[in-house]
Amino acid sequence: MTDASIPAEKPAPATPEPAPVSAKEEAVDTIRFLALLAIAVLIFRSFFLSPFNIPSESMQPRLLIGDYLLVNKMAYGYSKYSLPFSVPLIPGRIFARTPDRGDVVVFKAPPVNDNDYIKRVIGLPGDTIQVKDGIVWLNGKPLKREPMADFVIPVTQNMIDASRANGTLPCYSPEFEEIGANGQRQCRYKRFKETLPSGKSYAILDITSIPEDNTAPVTVPAGHLFLMGDNRDRSADSRFPAVEGQGIGLVPEENLVGHALVTMFSTDGSASWINPISWFTAARWNRAGEGF
Repeated sequence: MTDASIPAEKPAPATPEPAPVSAKEEAVDTIRFLALLAIAVLIFRSFFLSPFNIPSESMQPRLLIGDYLLVNKMAYGYSKYSLPFSVPLIPGRIFARTPDRGDVVVFKAPPVNDNDYIKRVIGLPGDTIQVKDGIVWLNGKPLKREPMADFVIPVTQNMIDASRANGTLPCYSPEFEEIGANGQRQCRYKRFKETLPSGKSYAILDITSIPEDNTAPVTVPAGHLFLMGDNRDRSADSRFPAVEGQGIGLVPEENLVGHALVTMFSTDGSASWINPISWFTAARWNRAGEGF
C-alpha cells in the first residue's frame, strides 16, 4: 500500500506594490497641509488667543517696552476688528460684553482704527470723568491714590531705540535719569497705587505736570469707553482728542480686540541676530507669567 501523495501548496498571489507618489503629488499634499494649518492658526488667533507686543512706555510700570502678552479675544465679543486686517465679515459686534473698570484692553485706536493700542478702562458708558491736578475723578469723587516706592527701571536698548524714534529721551527728562549702584543708567519715577470704587487697584506713574492733568468733565456716551495709560504723563489716551498719533478720544466698544491675560515673554532689545547667545541674555525671564 502506498501513501497518497500530498499536493504541493500553491504560492500566494503577489501583493501589488503601491504606485510611487510623484513629486508633484507630494508638493500638493504639503501645500494642502500648510494651507489647513494656516487656516487653523488664523481662526485660533482671530477668535481665541493672540500675541501682542508692547512698543511704548504708556503702560509703565506694569508693562515695559519689549513685553509680549497673550490677549484673550473671547472676553468682549467680536467685531471686524477681531479679524486680520479688520476684514468686514462681522456686522457690528456679536457676543458683546462691556469690560469692567480696571481691565487692561487691546483695541484699534481711533481715529484711523488701524493700529493696536493697549490701555486701562477707567470710565464706562454713563460715567463722568474729570482729571484735577493729576487725580482722576469718577462720577464726582476722586479715585484714592497712595504713594508707593519709586519705580526704578534700567535704561535698555529698546528704550533708547524708542526714544530716538520719537525724538525724546529714554527717561523722559534728564532729571529722572541716574546711575545705579551697578554703574548702569536707570530711570526713577514717582509711583502711586490708584484704587477704583470696586476695590481694584493698580500702580500708576505721575512723573511731571502736563496740561492734561486738568481736564473738563466728560460723560462717556453709550457704546464707548474712557481709557487711560498707567504712565499718566506719557500716554496718548482718552484725555486727548482722537487725532492720529496724539490721542484716541472716547473709544467705541466695537474697537475692542481683547483682554490682556499674561506676559509670555520679554526682551530688553539688546539681542542680535548674528549672536545666538544674546537671544538668551536679552530675555527678561522674570517677567514671564505676570498676569493682570
